[in-house]
Amino acid sequence: MKYEDGTDIEPGDVVQIDTQYRGRVIASMDTNEYLPGEEGWAYLGAGIMVDTDFGGLVHYTAETADDLVLIQRGAAA
Repeated sequence: MKYEDGTDIEPGDVVQIDTQYRGRVIASMDTNEYLPGEEGWAYLGAGIMVDTDFGGLVHYTAETADDLVLIQRGAAA
């Protein structure tokens, strides 16, 4: 998945969600990249997993990730 500007969404990124929430990307099934210990999300096949401040873990796909904005680039390892 990509941000609106075309930049890849990567594990470790801190994102703003719908202008009012935040979360940390822990897995990208699209690129097969995961934070350490988060490889178990691979079965979802596509999209990203975000640990949000409003509801815990949320699976986003290209169809459901309307308003994700990069706040801070994180390190995947």
